[in-house]
Formats: sequence, C-alpha cells, structure tokens
Amino acid sequence: MWGSKKGLWITSYLGYLQQYYDITFYDCQHLANISLEVNSPENIHKEFIDGGVETAVAHLLKKETEPSHYLTFGIGGCIAWKAALQGLPIKSLYTISSTRLRFESERPAAANIQLLYGQNDEFRPSNTWSDQIGVELEVVKGFGHELYTDEKIISKVCQDLLAKVMQKQYVA
Repeated sequence: MWGSKKGLWITSYLGYLQQYYDITFYDCQHLANISLEVNSPENIHKEFIDGGVETAVAHLLKKETEPSHYLTFGIGGCIAWKAALQGLPIKSLYTISSTRLRFESERPAAANIQLLYGQNDEFRPSNTWSDQIGVELEVVKGFGHELYTDEKIISKVCQDLLAKVMQKQYVA
C-alpha cells in the first residue's frame, strides 16, 4: 500500500534475489496513479479501493507480457492476483500479508501460489477461504501484518524462492 515510501526493507529482498532473478520493481501507488497530499493509511486505502486496484491491474497487464515469478506485499498481492485472473502470465505468485485476497472468490490458474501471513494479522484470510479457493495459507506465529519487514521473514522468503531456482538448475 505504501509503495516505496516506507519500503527500505525491500532492499534486503533485492540483495538476496537480484543475482538469481531479473527483477522489475513496481510501486503499487505508481501503478495505481495514486498521488495524495495527505498520505494517511485511511486515504491511501480509500484510493486503492475506489479504483486504484483496477488501475494498477490495467497498468500491470500492459507492462508485463512474458510469464514471470511475482513476489508481492500487501495490496500488491491483490493486484497481481486480479491481473492473473485477467490474463497476466504468471509462473508463480508469492504473496505476503495480502489481506484483501480474502474477498476473492476465484483462484488464478498459476500452478504455484504461496500465501504468507502473520498469525496476529487480524485481516488475513481464513482457513475456510483457503479451502474454498484451493490454496494453502502459511501462518507465522508471533507476527502481525508487517512481518515482511522482519529480517527473519525476509531470509525465509528469499530462501524459499532461491530453493526453487537452485532446484531447477540441478534437474537433468
């Protein structure tokens, strides 16, 4: 939701992943054409809900035409999910703290979808939702919504992603 404005933690992910992945970084606020005088959580949330998500989905669909791996945070997961439902070519989708997914009723066709949430995130999707959609939720004890900023979680997520790259390199 905050894009790069409060995203210094993203450099840790980039440090781990950039030597193995060709990375394109998208700021959700830029994709959604959100530019606010008052950057309060309420104002930003309202902008995304009142058309920003749809605008971001449309822009992402125009920008990305090749199948790719997506690592998303918060509202970015919702944007990638909705774009996938509209034809965004996705190899895999790894979302962290994408709480708005709880409102989705359809699963993208991507074979590999990973959803990660903090146990204390009051808005994470329910197990009933994940069963209905056909995805597994990974819930980390002791963490809230902003677990993606914690170095332990950053390391875990990057290890998950790098294990897939290394696995593919050694398959004969």
